[in-house]
Amino acid sequence: MIDYRQSGVDVEEGYRAVDNYKTSAKRTMIPGVLNGLGSFAGMFELPSGYREPVIVSGTDGVGTKLDIAFATENYDTVGIDCVAMCVNDILCHGAKPLFFLDYLACGKLDAQVAGRIVAGVAEGCLQAGAALMGGETAEMPGFYDPGKYDIAGFAVGVAEKSRIIDGSKIREGDVLVGLASSGVHSNGFSLVRKLVTDYTEPFQGRTIGEVLLEPTKIYVKPVLALMEHIDIHGMVHITGGGFHENIPRMYTEKSGLVSVLEKGSWPVPHIFDELIRRGANPDRMFNTFNMGIGFILAVSAEDAESAVSFLNKAGFPAYRIGTVENGTEPVTIC
Repeated sequence: MIDYRQSGVDVEEGYRAVDNYKTSAKRTMIPGVLNGLGSFAGMFELPSGYREPVIVSGTDGVGTKLDIAFATENYDTVGIDCVAMCVNDILCHGAKPLFFLDYLACGKLDAQVAGRIVAGVAEGCLQAGAALMGGETAEMPGFYDPGKYDIAGFAVGVAEKSRIIDGSKIREGDVLVGLASSGVHSNGFSLVRKLVTDYTEPFQGRTIGEVLLEPTKIYVKPVLALMEHIDIHGMVHITGGGFHENIPRMYTEKSGLVSVLEKGSWPVPHIFDELIRRGANPDRMFNTFNMGIGFILAVSAEDAESAVSFLNKAGFPAYRIGTVENGTEPVTIC
């Protein structure tokens, strides 16, 4: 006869992990949360002040960046990445994140490792102003290799229907304002891992593994604050597919509008030059990576300077990186 532990699932380790999660989640509680971790579902009361509240949701994961965390045993930042990938997406429509749930899967649960990952999730929620409402930890022996974890998340936010940003206000002559990324963020790591195999190599005063694990920036608070001062016409989160795949998503279908970006109008982090040096195709970098710009706003020409100034004062470096024009080529970088 065998029991659940002998089959590879340690229930007691799961209880220890949940205790760690509860400690992290308590830091993120905000008005509107009606219950804590441990229930079968999280409950959140919609905030007052909305005439026509619209629920906005998004889900994503961290991808193969996780492999670098496993190799370096640095589990503290990938949870931030998971939150960032979700909340930055719903921010594109002007939504304020309310709460977040995560899904953590592994072959053999280590409560300490899982606790560090979820502590990162909680940190990401704090940066976004969202509550960590709960999640799921799945221990699946024989399905995941020992020491390997996968994490995905789900964010829910709210927006006033009349203030939803859907690209319909974008006009020819609008200015594109780019917010600096913190590095590679969470996309393109299948290529990165072919180019970088020793994460202990020194790179600009750190190891290259530390540079690659720099967490994705969360743009929620400064952008929501900026929305109270100027009219933002469109927003883009630069994720998988880089500039060429993501920027066109900002526009309404058949708008006839395109984006023209000026190379050299923002600083490109050295890690991207290093990837080119190691063999990445320089002609495809803008199709794969964020190249130093993690988020883009389309604003009127009259508001561009005040937007850049506001974001810089908030501690989020921003630059005028291009303009909106009529044309046929969705994205031109010259």
